[in-house]
Amino acid sequence: MFDMFTRFADWGVNGLGLSKTTAFGAAVHFFLEDFTKIIVLIYVLIFTVSLFRSQLSAEKVKAYLSGKSRWYGYVLAVVLGIVTPFCSCSSIPLFIGFMAAGIPFGVTMAFLISSPLVSEIAAVLLVGTPEAGWLAAGIYVLSGCLISVLGGYLCDRFLLVRWIQPDSFLPEKKSSPCCCCCGKGRKSRIFRIKELLKYAHSYAWNTLCELFWYILAGLLVGAFIHGYIPQTFFADWLGRRNWYAVPLASVAGAPLYASHAGVIPVIQSLLGKGVPLGTALVLLMSITALSFPEMIMLNRVLKWKLIGCFCAFLIISFIITGYLLNMFI
Repeated sequence: MFDMFTRFADWGVNGLGLSKTTAFGAAVHFFLEDFTKIIVLIYVLIFTVSLFRSQLSAEKVKAYLSGKSRWYGYVLAVVLGIVTPFCSCSSIPLFIGFMAAGIPFGVTMAFLISSPLVSEIAAVLLVGTPEAGWLAAGIYVLSGCLISVLGGYLCDRFLLVRWIQPDSFLPEKKSSPCCCCCGKGRKSRIFRIKELLKYAHSYAWNTLCELFWYILAGLLVGAFIHGYIPQTFFADWLGRRNWYAVPLASVAGAPLYASHAGVIPVIQSLLGKGVPLGTALVLLMSITALSFPEMIMLNRVLKWKLIGCFCAFLIISFIITGYLLNMFI
């Protein structure tokens, strides 16, 4: 499925008169292959997902959850988190909307955890990584889902709703009709389909533009690692023999703020240099779910006590996940 991107990178490197056996040639090949792959996949996947998101509202989610078990709500929240945008700047407004609509707190927290933590883009890119593949993508999605469901349950179990900021959520309001479905009685089916496709293209293109600099930065870092940093460096610092590698990876992402699309090239390079799968996935989850900017934004709606519990839970979960993966894979 990804061979065409490899062939394009081969063509580009040959056209520039470079060789993949040199450090610079290997770096350029990595950049060209991953740049085209990520750009195309992001547009296609966001376009597809936005068709679903255009029909989503907090009121519809609340009505769908009515009469169903809380565990069902956790699972649904995680699924919604996976198919929503990749970073906390987009997931937090949706989280606030769910709370304002009266959706149970634990369910909304499961969504808040899974939205930046698990991404369909990251899963697809991991599948296309030679050092990862389907196993890594499956473990990444499954572990993220389990962490999100457990986090939502613990929030309900220990009544952490008492630590939300007072007056954080506006009263429930009826959401305005989506751009593609309003006036169903007055617009033809073909017109609504055209509007929906126009909306999906606009959303995908705008998201791609917003993520471009994160992607470019991640690709440059990944290409440098791929071409210039020797494998022994990562074996010494992040290898299986170093007990501190997983805890270090679990907190290393806190100072950073990046999308999955920007992080994946770095993770791909680390896997190619022999970094264990568990350590690499922990770093991926840490960067996307534990950044300081996200915590600052969350303080608008959550008290620092709850944010502290939120971070501690994620760090402990990441460390356990990393050690287990490195032990058995």
